[in-house]
Amino acid sequence: MTARQPGEGAPPIARTIARGARRTGVLVAGLALLAAGVALLVLPGPGVLVILAALALLATEFPWARRLLARVREHAVRAGALVRRR
Repeated sequence: MTARQPGEGAPPIARTIARGARRTGVLVAGLALLAAGVALLVLPGPGVLVILAALALLATEFPWARRLLARVREHAVRAGALVRRR
């Protein structure tokens, strides 16, 4: 027996509403994390890590966040290689 995906077998309008609700929830949570990360850049705490977590969450639903996260990863790999060479 295989597990059913959420909304599988539901009418098309229900799937559309469920997908919109998920995207809205991801957007709200991602923006809240992003705001907390920006605040933690000036307050004590792991601001950069929280911002990366926000981007990873947003990237689950939004192509622009996927592209931005890929660019950040590329820069991180280059920075890591530069540090290892020294």
